[in-house]
Amino acid sequence: MRLVVGTPLALVLDREEVAYVEAEDATGRFGILPGHADFLTVLAVSVLSWRDTGGREGHLAVRGGVLRVAGGQRVEVATRQAVGEETLEALGPKVLETLRAEVEAQAEARTTMARLELSLVRNLRDYLQMTAGAPLVRRHRRAAPAVPPEGET
Repeated sequence: MRLVVGTPLALVLDREEVAYVEAEDATGRFGILPGHADFLTVLAVSVLSWRDTGGREGHLAVRGGVLRVAGGQRVEVATRQAVGEETLEALGPKVLETLRAEVEAQAEARTTMARLELSLVRNLRDYLQMTAGAPLVRRHRRAAPAVPPEGET
């Protein structure tokens, strides 16, 4: 069986000879073996695990997504984000590291937005102070020509 996991930005995993896939949706954890019936489900934020025909395991933490079994020989997962490791013990710290990096990036983005907003307010204030002494020029809109009601001319 083939397991393919992708995010909007990258192909995270493309593994051949997968013997077993375990995932989780709103109803709980479930397993997929080769020959499984076609299937489509929405994944929960969870850990997706697999084992290949050689007995090696792998794990991906997924931020929700959609899982599809096609033809009993292909499992496809589309997710917003995936972080992977070979063992569950290694996955925990890696997920934590990824989440910390995201929090830092979000904090930096908020700081940048606050600085931009402050700069905009200052520039607007300076502009209004500079033009406060200048005479106001008003533009008058032209009135639309009156259209007489039908039948009157």
